[in-house]
Amino acid sequence: MTGDAVLYAPRYAIALGSNRWSSHGAPPATIRAALTAVGGVVAVSPIIASAPLGPSLRRYANAVALIETTEDPAALLIRLKRIERAFGRRRGRRWGSRVIDLDIILWSGGVWTSPGLTVPHAAYRDRGFVLHPLATIAPHWRDPRTGETIRHLAAKVDRPRPRT
Repeated sequence: MTGDAVLYAPRYAIALGSNRWSSHGAPPATIRAALTAVGGVVAVSPIIASAPLGPSLRRYANAVALIETTEDPAALLIRLKRIERAFGRRRGRRWGSRVIDLDIILWSGGVWTSPGLTVPHAAYRDRGFVLHPLATIAPHWRDPRTGETIRHLAAKVDRPRPRT
């Protein structure tokens, strides 16, 4: 091979959610500011509104971004948690209101499992507020566990399921 080898940084799908005002403004502005803090953004979905999971009463602003970084998933998680704290996120009630939530959904390297982190995200296949935005920017990305495309998973997520 002649010339320089081209090296590609791993790509990640990162879900962003906010349902509280921050120093950056309303939740959509907080998401835009978080995207700048994360960096390496190559694509961003539209920001959508969604109903909360769990006890929170406030609707969420949600988006998904594709980013490139040389960090492995564990190092990226540490950086994302640091960004959440810098934005004012505090440990609290599970599924409660939050200034910002940053989750690693997918990684171009496939499956990653370590203490405190599983990629793909364990619950993303059941979350329309992740799948629908993700399908707008990465419809052909395949889930490394099921082989299904994001477009297919998004089409299935809102279908009524038979009661058992």
